[in-house]
Amino acid sequence: MGLKNDRWITQMAREHGMIEPFAERQVRHVEGAPSVISYGVSSYGYDMRVSNEFRIFTNVLSSIVDPKAFDPKSFVEYEGDVCIVPPNSFALSRSVEYFRIPRNVLTLTVGKSTYARCGIITNVTPFEPEWEGYVTLEISNTTPLPAKIYANEGIAQVCFFEGDEPPDVSYGDKKGKYQGQTGVTLPRL
Repeated sequence: MGLKNDRWITQMAREHGMIEPFAERQVRHVEGAPSVISYGVSSYGYDMRVSNEFRIFTNVLSSIVDPKAFDPKSFVEYEGDVCIVPPNSFALSRSVEYFRIPRNVLTLTVGKSTYARCGIITNVTPFEPEWEGYVTLEISNTTPLPAKIYANEGIAQVCFFEGDEPPDVSYGDKKGKYQGQTGVTLPRL
């Protein structure tokens, strides 16, 4: 299994729509903004952006987070250019980019260092072979202070690993429960 480089990522995005929209270079400055948290293709990965759609978790109703019986009342929906994640809490969001993963590829995603150095951790599960959709992002604020998340800027880097041969059964074959997700997708059982 080999880690794929910028040439491969760019080719797959251009020819097969693997990432849409696709930034063919690292974007660090946007007109009208002093600087942005970078996004786009890098040497061995793609820095995806976080959208402006957020679900911020709250304990106002004393709910219990249960992955088998998730209560949507445990979060507040928010849309904006900056999301404030409360101390020791987290929010869900989605990627700006839509991904289409080839049959012989698996991805691993890690948070951007700019956020990690502030105690903000982004968790993303692997994109399995033939999975497609917008990525649901879990953004944890591990600090005792409120934390800012900037919409439409980089949040995490996706690394693409190509297998020596395709699997017998892909995520697409299984018709996985998160296939083709379009918004911030809550837990499904």
